[in-house]
Amino acid sequence: MTDFHVSVGIVTWNSAVHIPSCLRSLTLQTQVDFELIVVDNGSIDESLDLVKQYFSEAKVIRNTNNTGFCHAHNQAIQASEGQYYLPLNPDVEMNPGYIYNLFMDLEARPGFGSAAGKLLLKPHQTLPHIFDSTGLFIDRRRRQFLRGYAEPDIGQYDQPGEVFGADGAAPLYRREMLEDIKIDGQYFDEFFFAHKEDVDLAWRARLLGWGCWYNPQAVAFHERNFKPGQREPIPAAIKVHTTKNRYLLLIKNELRSGWLRDGIPIFWYDLQIFIFLCLFERSSLKAFSMLWKNRARVLAWRREIRRRIRVQPAEMLAWFK
Repeated sequence: MTDFHVSVGIVTWNSAVHIPSCLRSLTLQTQVDFELIVVDNGSIDESLDLVKQYFSEAKVIRNTNNTGFCHAHNQAIQASEGQYYLPLNPDVEMNPGYIYNLFMDLEARPGFGSAAGKLLLKPHQTLPHIFDSTGLFIDRRRRQFLRGYAEPDIGQYDQPGEVFGADGAAPLYRREMLEDIKIDGQYFDEFFFAHKEDVDLAWRARLLGWGCWYNPQAVAFHERNFKPGQREPIPAAIKVHTTKNRYLLLIKNELRSGWLRDGIPIFWYDLQIFIFLCLFERSSLKAFSMLWKNRARVLAWRREIRRRIRVQPAEMLAWFK
């Protein structure tokens, strides 16, 4: 049996500006044994030098180029030994006890495969703090949101409880769940590359019967680079992935019952997206050709997910509000 309760995985790509505070917060974690695995996606700055300064014992995997968030974390999970896996963004700073709180949540709840903490936005010197995320939720258009994003913290999310899924900046995943939901050896679907891959994993886990628990006592601070609803600062190449990945989510994970109940709001929302792309962001129309070229793979994943579903349609529909 592994000596580590938790494996922490960090993917770096020229992350030297942010990673020192992240690593310092890791050194302050208490009451839980963890290992650190760092996958570097071809950085040309001193990211790995900083990792070695703080954690000389860290496992380091070096990629020659940027293989994407999903592939890199899959590499880290495969190299990990812990009972739980925490993919940690290098711009996240955890309070002491963050990992322990989420670890204890999942230890106490065998049917839950993931746990989410209270993520607050940096800078965090002023009060009240502003929320980054207290978990994921999805509305009837199948538009995903960060629960609480941009709201001041006045105690409205101080109660623990079940949420749809955990935001990918600092979730804790049960290894048993990750092994249960992987397809073709992939935990995160590498066709996503980056963006919405956490929603995809959460949705797939839900379909296979795994819950997600939110704990407000696990507090971390996140410097979110790509803010919800603000597409202008996002590089064009990433915008293509954000568009493609919406339809990946729907094709792979949506049930027939969902289309029957919510097909009209879904199609109306997507018509608005298509008109927007045609008028203002034509470069993102490439997303549809990417989906078409990879249709065999996408449909194979859909069939495999359908084969494994363990929940009733009504149970899934209840999450889309």
